[in-house]
Amino acid sequence: QVQLVESGGGLVQPGGSLRLSCAASRTIFSINHVHWYRQAPGKERELVATITRGGSTSYADSVKGRFTISRDNAKTTGYLQMNSLKPEDTAVYYCKLSAYDSWGQGTQVTVSS
Repeated sequence: QVQLVESGGGLVQPGGSLRLSCAASRTIFSINHVHWYRQAPGKERELVATITRGGSTSYADSVKGRFTISRDNAKTTGYLQMNSLKPEDTAVYYCKLSAYDSWGQGTQVTVSS
């Protein structure tokens, strides 16, 4: 199993920025793809961004150009830099490793004026 701890969420105004972190408990983090998901109120969890073990990235259309996913294998930590935040980005954000079923508790992101 891999223990995941998401952090960095908070309350920001539209146009603001947040940097989310996903700390993993295992060094095998380095050979796993990292995914960021979010779940907005009343909606199903959706995939936001992915970074492969080789560093290739992909994004949902809704966040493309605003969010950047990255990873630091030495720290077994993934990141999601979120810029130009919109109210529709409001959700609980979760990270996940591709080969594991474990989820962290998530971190709340609220974008409101």
